[in-house]
Amino acid sequence: MPVRILILIVLTALLALSPARAAEPAYARDSTYLALREAVHNTFNQGDSASFFPALQKLQDYLLAQDDLHAYYTQRCNEIVFLMNRQNIVEAYKRARQLSIELTERKLDKEMYMAYNMLGHINRYCGNKEEAKRNFYHVIDLMEQAGYYESMPPIYMNIVGVSIEDSPEEALQLLDKAKAIAEKYAPQRVFDIETRKTLSYYNSGDVSSFLEGYKRYREGVAEGKTSVHGRSMEIYHLAVLGKTDEAVALARREMGDEGGEAIPLIYERAGRWREAYDALKRAAAANDSIDNVVITNSMAGIRDQLLLYEAQQEAVHMELVALGVGIATLTLLVIALFYVATTRRKNLRLVEKAYQKALETDKMKTAFLQNVSHEVRTPLNIINGFAQVIADPDLTESVDERRHIASLMQKNCDRVTTLIDEALELSANETTDAPALDKDVPLVPLLRDLLSDSEAKAAEGVALRFESTLSDDFTVTTNKLMLRRALNILLDNAVKHTAQGHITLKASVSGTNLTLAVEDSGSGIPAAQAEHIFERFFKIDDFEEGFGLGLPLCRKLIERLSGTVVLDTAYAGPGARFVVTLPV
Repeated sequence: MPVRILILIVLTALLALSPARAAEPAYARDSTYLALREAVHNTFNQGDSASFFPALQKLQDYLLAQDDLHAYYTQRCNEIVFLMNRQNIVEAYKRARQLSIELTERKLDKEMYMAYNMLGHINRYCGNKEEAKRNFYHVIDLMEQAGYYESMPPIYMNIVGVSIEDSPEEALQLLDKAKAIAEKYAPQRVFDIETRKTLSYYNSGDVSSFLEGYKRYREGVAEGKTSVHGRSMEIYHLAVLGKTDEAVALARREMGDEGGEAIPLIYERAGRWREAYDALKRAAAANDSIDNVVITNSMAGIRDQLLLYEAQQEAVHMELVALGVGIATLTLLVIALFYVATTRRKNLRLVEKAYQKALETDKMKTAFLQNVSHEVRTPLNIINGFAQVIADPDLTESVDERRHIASLMQKNCDRVTTLIDEALELSANETTDAPALDKDVPLVPLLRDLLSDSEAKAAEGVALRFESTLSDDFTVTTNKLMLRRALNILLDNAVKHTAQGHITLKASVSGTNLTLAVEDSGSGIPAAQAEHIFERFFKIDDFEEGFGLGLPLCRKLIERLSGTVVLDTAYAGPGARFVVTLPV
């Protein structure tokens, strides 16, 4: 169950100096610093966010001005813990991740324990107890290496928070160890530790020890001491006195989410089992919050930062070993020279390959321009010739003949325009980027619209038919414009080559594939040319108009939609059948 983090990490770290810091900072007795630190300490214990964050910002600014990064990042940790106490777990995680990144970038090796400490708190919140304990014990190892003894008691307290339910004996041993260290290095922490130990007596059912500890706690409060466990002490004291309902009401009012853990225990100690069970169910339901999901899924980020840090440390160690071995260095040098020579040869081959590819591309470009020039010049010559006929002052052609001439000129103008449009479209679709997809595109209405548009272009007497096994509300996820353009090319091709008979557009689904087919009863295409027709400007007959760029553009569009388009060589005819296959 998520628990409220009640350990103030290192707010008073500068009262007792560790060997790693060598000497007390010059500002340690400064009245401004002491006042700022005391303000942060009090507002943290009170859980007053309106006062805590301004007080903390002033203290952080002060420590940065003193160039004390250790103390500054300590306060950054306190900020994260305060956010977790307020159940603002997502924001706490973000700041913990930023902390780990900054410590890694600044190479503050001695301060990396802070990042592991925050990871321990997050694991604890998410219920990963064993991982949290491993994190906290690693923090203690790092602190011991750096000499930060005055900051170790709170970490032991963190482990106590994880272990108290499953192993009360281990928790008491850890509290004793924390107290021994605090008495020597951080006496200001002793009162908090003693108070926490008193709470553990209540957890284990030792009422007499709890009452003795509570008496010492009240004496400390009378002397002006404070503890983050103060509210819990008063709540459990009411429970010990038999005032169960008052204790539960106070827990709900004062302890927030932590009350979800305390209330079932209070009812249990009072023998009110039904209410203990109901309170436990409510606490378990509260545990299934979205914050837990977000943190569990997001912890990879901070863990990756710590793994990166460890990898960097290992790399540095390996470099130092390599520098100490002269023969190994010489061997590495020889290997490096060999690698350079091999790489150079490889790069030369790559350059040569790239050059050949560039030559091939240039030839393809030249062939393309020649084809475009030829395909454009032919209709332009026709237009130019007829324009001269119309401009002849002695023109004797009838009205019908002049209309025929105008129709041919219009047809060839359309041919030039279509060719240029298709060339531009083909160029634009040479990219390998995935196109933007439209969701829930109604397919049947789209196909009917396409067929309706083609009716105006078809020769007189040619029937346009639509056959589909799809329901009218069938939808697909695709690029609507690209699919419409590709099918329109196939229909235009059928219209152009069908003088009589029919043109049929078919649609069906098989498994995970959508099949669209365009059949016609036109002139047909030899099976041997099934792939050549998708080449640019391919002609079956040199004396007839070729396929231009339409079919190559159609195939490019369908491929970008992760599909295929082929000529069905098994089609009995007469005419041709093109089949488009797309994933549903």
